[in-house]
Parts: sequence; structure tokens; C-alpha cells
Amino acid sequence: MNLTDQQITRFQAIYKNRFHKALSREQAVEKGLKLVRMMQLIYKPMTETDYQKLQERRRQTANL
Repeated sequence: MNLTDQQITRFQAIYKNRFHKALSREQAVEKGLKLVRMMQLIYKPMTETDYQKLQERRRQTANL
């Protein structure tokens, strides 16, 4: 995966705004790619069936 120049610049701006620290282009690429990879690993889209099961489980445990 590669980040575009626009994505790198935007990540640098977000990082500086949040952490008050400027990142070099190389640092931004490294941290940006790590963030994207982490999101790929932990994010799993929910299917309609999964959503229905979750809603049912919530209804069953609402009064606990």
C-alpha cells in the first residue's frame, strides 16, 4: 500500500494539530502506513446477519 502526497500532507497536519509535533515526510509515511495497517487488522465490516444477531443479543441482555 502507498499513500498519496495529499494523504501524507493531511496526516502531517492532523498529527501536528493533535500532538503539537511536526513530522517529517518519512515519519508521516511510516506512521501513516502503520495506522492504515492497524485499521486493516482490526476493522471487519459487519454483515446484515451479524447485525441482526447483535441486535437480538442486545434485546436479550438489556435488562441485566
